[in-house]
Amino acid sequence: MENKLHLSVIIPAYKEEERIGRNLLEIEKYLKGKNFEYEILVVVDGSPDNTAEVARNYSQQIDNLRVIDNPENHGKGYVVRQGLLEAKGKYRLFLDADGSTSINHLDKFLPEIEKEGNDVVIGSRDIDGAFIQIHQPKHREFMGNAGNWLIRIVLGLWSYPDTQCGFKMLSEKAANEVASRMVVDRFGFDFELIILAKKLGFEIKQLPVRWMNEEGSTVGLTGPNGFIQVLIDLFKTKWRLISGKYNIKK
Repeated sequence: MENKLHLSVIIPAYKEEERIGRNLLEIEKYLKGKNFEYEILVVVDGSPDNTAEVARNYSQQIDNLRVIDNPENHGKGYVVRQGLLEAKGKYRLFLDADGSTSINHLDKFLPEIEKEGNDVVIGSRDIDGAFIQIHQPKHREFMGNAGNWLIRIVLGLWSYPDTQCGFKMLSEKAANEVASRMVVDRFGFDFELIILAKKLGFEIKQLPVRWMNEEGSTVGLTGPNGFIQVLIDLFKTKWRLISGKYNIKK
C-alpha cells in the first residue's frame, strides 16, 4: 500500500514546555496551507518537565500530531534517530523545538528533495546565502567553529562547513538506511548522519538557512552534551567507519 503521508516533521524535545506550543502552532499554520498529507511527530527525550503533556494538549488543535514520550533521557541523537524510523512520511524533516530555524525554509527544501536523485537536504549557516540573525555567545561560537574544522578533517567532510545545523531532511529510503545504522546518542549524531548518507551513496544537497540563537542550550564544554563528548563521538565514528561496524557494503 502506498504511503499516504507526504511529509513527516520530527521535533526532538527536552525541557521545552515553555516553547513547544508556540512552535507547534507555527508549524501547523504553515503546513495547513499545503496540499499534501503530513504529520508532526514530537519525540520527548525523558524531559523532567511537562514537555510531553503540553505537546499532547495541542492534539485538539492539531489532528495530525503524535507524541512519543521516552521515560529516560538518552540524547538528541537517540530521539532524532527514533523519530526518523517511527515517521511515516515519504519525506522526513527534523528541526529544533526552539524554532531557531523556521519551518518556512521548507519552501526551498521540499522542492529540492522532491527532485530525482536528491535524498538528503541539509541546512547550513556557513554557505552563501545563510544569515545568522542572533549569534551564540562568543565562547560557544568558537567551540562550534573549532569543532566544525575538526569534523571536516577527521571525517573528510571538506565541503560541509556546517554539519551541526538542526534542520535536515531525508527521503524515506535514506532515513531508514541511515538512521538504522546510527548509534551516536548525543550531539555528534549530525556528522554521523551526514557521513553515513555519503558512504551509502545518497546525494546530499546543502541549502542556506536563516538562523537565530535561542537561549536554553544545554551545550557546554563538559557533560553528556558537551564539546568534549562530541569529540569523543567524532573519533568513535571514525573508528566505526574504519572497522566496518556500520555494515556499509561497497
